Amino acid sequence: MSPTAPPGPDAQTAPVLLDRAGLQALVDALVARGFDVIGPTLRDGAIVYDRIADLAALPAGWTDRQEAGRYRLERRADAALFGYAVGPQSWKRFLHPPEETLWRARRQDDGFTITPEPPSPAPFAFLGVRACELHAIAIQDRVFLGGAHRDPGYAARRQGAFLVALNCGTAAGTCFCASMGTGPRAESGFDLALTELIDAARHDFLAVAGSEAGAALLAVLPTRPAGSDATAAAEAVLARTKAGMGRHLDTNGLKERLQANPEHPRWDEVAARCLACANCTLVCPTCFCTSVADHTDLAGTEATRVKRWDSCFTADFSFIHGGSVRASGKSRYRQWLTHKLAHWIDQFGSSGCVGCGRCIAWCPVGIDITAEAAAIRAMPGKAVGEGKGGNA
Repeated sequence: MSPTAPPGPDAQTAPVLLDRAGLQALVDALVARGFDVIGPTLRDGAIVYDRIADLAALPAGWTDRQEAGRYRLERRADAALFGYAVGPQSWKRFLHPPEETLWRARRQDDGFTITPEPPSPAPFAFLGVRACELHAIAIQDRVFLGGAHRDPGYAARRQGAFLVALNCGTAAGTCFCASMGTGPRAESGFDLALTELIDAARHDFLAVAGSEAGAALLAVLPTRPAGSDATAAAEAVLARTKAGMGRHLDTNGLKERLQANPEHPRWDEVAARCLACANCTLVCPTCFCTSVADHTDLAGTEATRVKRWDSCFTADFSFIHGGSVRASGKSRYRQWLTHKLAHWIDQFGSSGCVGCGRCIAWCPVGIDITAEAAAIRAMPGKAVGEGKGGNA
């Protein structure tokens, strides 16, 4: 199995340095250019993405500790602005929102008038996009924009989005992007990429432009040349983060192994623990399943059609005449994991997993996708090509 492919080649400029004032100037410049700036903030005991106007909104001095079924915030020994791994939310929340009104209809004397919902007025600027999340956005681009039937809402929100990547300086206990080839370094798919450099002597951001728009913005910011010491420090940050990955997933031959074993005994074992709560799909930055519902008022004069996130873990999601196609917890978990790590490759040309580890941390019972994949690889089961079947 091949890891997720990079989002595409982007020309990158020579690195320069921004200090904290320069980073604020970046935010100010994005606001002045009409962007709706979204970045990490501290709320309700978690680091979440929300609208920001200045650096005071960033989670300075906070980090996250994540393990299977566990997410906690702790104070850092420094004032790093991006000293965390990933929170419960992903940028999917903005590009592919949990609920979207598709159109509204109103009854008139001669029928109905249907009005599509207008797109968001301002383009997004995302501040602090991790490498795994860049790959997740690229995956959703393929899902929503890559075929003959483009999603107009996603296209409108994605159009003109400005991505400020952040090379990871912290790996959580649930991270395994290094296994998936999706991090911790942001290789492409961004307009600007930052690496936070903080120690007793400095607090700077090594900045590299990855697009013409990024280079144009960087040219008006208060920067200074990055010496060899700064570039070496940035490389050391990435090396330390890569070495600190809390999880590992061996992807070699995994696709074929999963597809050859729909009746592997491990599916029953994980089903006995899985609550089918859908947390893993809701926090996943690449899951895209939705359902559509129509609502009318009591007078029957107005109606709306709404698209909402759905999940392959719900019984109704695969319900057709006669019942649910996947009625058991076993079949639903198997569908999710094999689609994510195997069938997705056949469908979209890459794995559907970017190694962010959110599904591990936010599973109430601590089910670990890397452990389940390893168990199916290790335990006796059908060899590749020996046969398939089953929809239990």
